[in-house]
Amino acid sequence: MNGLVSNASYDRIGLGYARFRKPDPRIAARLMGALDDARSVVNVGAGTGSYEPTDRVVVAVEPSEEMVKQRAPDAAPCIRAAAERLPFFDQSFDAAMGILTIHHWSNPIGGLRELVRVARRVVLFAYEPTVHSTFWLWQEYFPAAARVSATSELPIEQVAEVIGADRVETVLVPHDCSDGFGPAYWCRPTAYLNPDVRACISGLARLPPGDLEPGLELLRQDLDTGAWRTRHRDLLNLNAIDAGLRLIVRDGA
Repeated sequence: MNGLVSNASYDRIGLGYARFRKPDPRIAARLMGALDDARSVVNVGAGTGSYEPTDRVVVAVEPSEEMVKQRAPDAAPCIRAAAERLPFFDQSFDAAMGILTIHHWSNPIGGLRELVRVARRVVLFAYEPTVHSTFWLWQEYFPAAARVSATSELPIEQVAEVIGADRVETVLVPHDCSDGFGPAYWCRPTAYLNPDVRACISGLARLPPGDLEPGLELLRQDLDTGAWRTRHRDLLNLNAIDAGLRLIVRDGA
């Protein structure tokens, strides 16, 4: 299976993505800081354009037609292609970026090597599976999603090794995160009952009904009875949590 076919699954699950996956300004600041002085950037697995810088030259790469259709009229030009076969010459860009995309690539190692080939600097935002898979939503309500996370996502250590990263930083998820990725609603659990929210979280959107419906019913019951709040009262006093999100940077100096 090539990367274009694999990522095209977002033609089915990406509906409404631009509505719920809005860039969080705190995360955006970390990403822009990592791009540093790069004046030309290729955004691989660009989706609807979240976190694309607006103060430099950007070319987006995205295989999903549905995602491309949701890009704003003034967004960066977008090429439909796969991460594993980027249609650019060596070192075409100052920086390559990839935001929560590696786990959707059919050949992650090949894609990472492509990023290094086309840019001197690489900035990635990705999940550490050993942490991400322990998120309460997966463990308590959707264990099938936890298993997928634990087995399908590259360990950050391996990502860092492949790109020759200079540093790996933890990015905490704020309690009011505006980017609706999986753990974004860690203290707002009612959001997970919204089918439009779930449609923009691949870990939930891809679950078959037999794995999804029982978890939803249990979550609904726990929210109605107060069991969830009792079990997770410690979360309600926190401003941010470590849900496994990591910023991996190759400076390329």
